[in-house]
Amino acid sequence: MFGKAYLDIETSYSGEITVLGIFKPPAELIQLTHPDISSEALLGALDGTDEVLTYWGHRFDLPVINRWLGVNLREAFRSIDLADHCHRHGLYGGLKEVERVLGIERRTDGLSGVDAMRLWEEWRRGDRRSLRKLLLYNEDDVVNLYLLEKELYRLDGERPCQT
Repeated sequence: MFGKAYLDIETSYSGEITVLGIFKPPAELIQLTHPDISSEALLGALDGTDEVLTYWGHRFDLPVINRWLGVNLREAFRSIDLADHCHRHGLYGGLKEVERVLGIERRTDGLSGVDAMRLWEEWRRGDRRSLRKLLLYNEDDVVNLYLLEKELYRLDGERPCQT
């Protein structure tokens, strides 16, 4: 049986992938962290998946993955960028802004992608709490992609288009 995977990456100030998060409903969370992020680990984590969903992934996450890992996920899987579907509903901005408009909560409210970079640097300097916070932030991102897709279904009753 094939399924969906909701994917999000975090990067360092230099653009290197630091965390690669994948959520496979109903409850499978996979988080790879640098230096254990590789093409083999990514493809293994996506085993059993035929569709990858992201937010701004066609413009950010997937090109970064292709550049750093040499894996073109848009060629290997059906790919949906939920930001495009949000735009069809007049929902613009980053994931956190859209979540607020739709009432989707997150445990790491107030953190941003810049904070994720800062947390990575703090962890590299030895602060273990920073890595836990970063992983929780990434978990919120990937699980909320699933909740966002459900909310988009509710808004229009149709399947988001492949883009």
